[in-house]
Amino acid sequence: MELLSKTLARVKPSPTIAVTTKAQELKAAGRDVIGLGAGEPDFDTPQNIKDAAVAAIAAGKTKYTAVDGIVELKQAICDKFKRDNGLEYAPSQVSVSSGGKQVLYNALMATMNPGEEVIIPAPYWVSYPDMVLLAGGTPVIVEASLEQNFKMTAEQLEAAITPNTKWLIFNSPSNPTGAGYARDELKALTDVLLRHPHVWVMTDDMYEHLAYDGFEFCTPAQVEPQLYDRTLTVNGVSKAYAMTGWRIGYAAGPEKLISAMRKVQSQSTSNPCTISQWAAVEALNGTQDYIAPNNEMFVRRRNLVVEALNGIDGITCPVPEGAFYVYPSIKGLIGKTSKGGALIDTDEAFATALLEETGVAVVFGAAFGLSPNFRVSYATSDDNLTEACKRITDFCATLQ
Repeated sequence: MELLSKTLARVKPSPTIAVTTKAQELKAAGRDVIGLGAGEPDFDTPQNIKDAAVAAIAAGKTKYTAVDGIVELKQAICDKFKRDNGLEYAPSQVSVSSGGKQVLYNALMATMNPGEEVIIPAPYWVSYPDMVLLAGGTPVIVEASLEQNFKMTAEQLEAAITPNTKWLIFNSPSNPTGAGYARDELKALTDVLLRHPHVWVMTDDMYEHLAYDGFEFCTPAQVEPQLYDRTLTVNGVSKAYAMTGWRIGYAAGPEKLISAMRKVQSQSTSNPCTISQWAAVEALNGTQDYIAPNNEMFVRRRNLVVEALNGIDGITCPVPEGAFYVYPSIKGLIGKTSKGGALIDTDEAFATALLEETGVAVVFGAAFGLSPNFRVSYATSDDNLTEACKRITDFCATLQ
């Protein structure tokens, strides 16, 4: 009898985690490696949030909690949605999990049936298609090219919807591109969804507060209130509050869906870390004053990377509206050979040769569903970015 399930054979490990692990292994072996693969801010968690966690420990708040979050955190999440997005939710409509990834996974596990489809614009975050497959569904990938600024059009969405479509997974600003949908662009998509009442919307708003150059974030249920009853609005504290390791994600939506997600979580992990929950209460309720200065640093880093990469023949790097990634095209480099003898026939070959020959770790575009590209996370120091861009420039200059 085969030990491993047939379902597991349909999915692959996370490529972003694989790149980060490989970089760490090379560093441990003494190599000079600059990792541009991890999607997490290099800032420390703000002091008020750490203080709240310490206070929770001192107060003995270390026991099990309700499966999907303490009341205080659910209320803070409701207040956040009303304050930032004009969306009214009750605590009974909120679910808290161990990271945004678990929120998405719970929702898919609670709703998907064999043969049902989930529309996923590409480039996409690497986990979306595999989570759909694990839940027994079928990912339907819609390619949004560089020429359309990595954003799916209303016409593309309309063409992708079938009677079997269950969800649209929507992410803005995007991982991996940083592309953000303006209100009119999002309204065009929601107009399509209004014509198809069987399609639900799962938003991934994790990069909401990382928006630059006057870009104004908006989320589907905010733009089109008629979608409120079939939208799961997902967010978390990982990115804006530099709390990646605290593992708190959350979502709000219809009570029937939230209850089903609670059932899934009750038989998997149960409640998220109690201390992290109390820290997240402070993150959402406390001062937000550090977000703007942090964003100023991200803008400076973004501009540094975009300018350097656009100075390389064969690379085209658009300027993203948010998040902390760029997603340059290497179309002009395909077919060349590296100084070390590697044929650059794919973006994976490019990323592999770049790491082995220069010690710069990036994630190849095929992992995100659109090639030939690579993703750079600029959530690291200016010095690291400057040196990494120099190495990438030198590497590309030697390609024959």
